[in-house]
Amino acid sequence: MKGRAAANAQAIWDFCDANDWIENLAEDPATRSVTSVCLKFSDPTIEDGAGFAKAVAKRLGVEGIALDIGAYRDAPAGLRIWCGGTVETSDIEALLPWLDWAYRSEFEALAQAA
Repeated sequence: MKGRAAANAQAIWDFCDANDWIENLAEDPATRSVTSVCLKFSDPTIEDGAGFAKAVAKRLGVEGIALDIGAYRDAPAGLRIWCGGTVETSDIEALLPWLDWAYRSEFEALAQAA
């Protein structure tokens, strides 16, 4: 179970390393959780980080991709992904292209509204 949680988190961390618009909320790798991985949007052109994160979470929920993925109410704006040992790494890997899609879709929606 510990190994699966570590593999799940690593899949997300690798995704963050490959994309310049998202990163770990915990900047120090020593403080990162492998079960509850918290992310923030790092694209400097996003003006309302909380609104953007909520919109991405909502978009993923509407599509039935990820439920309850938004950050906790009292936490910094972003996403929270459960990576515990009860989750298959293949499911985390299947989520990642959807994260990219939701980010790009929301970014495009903001550009069109401007």
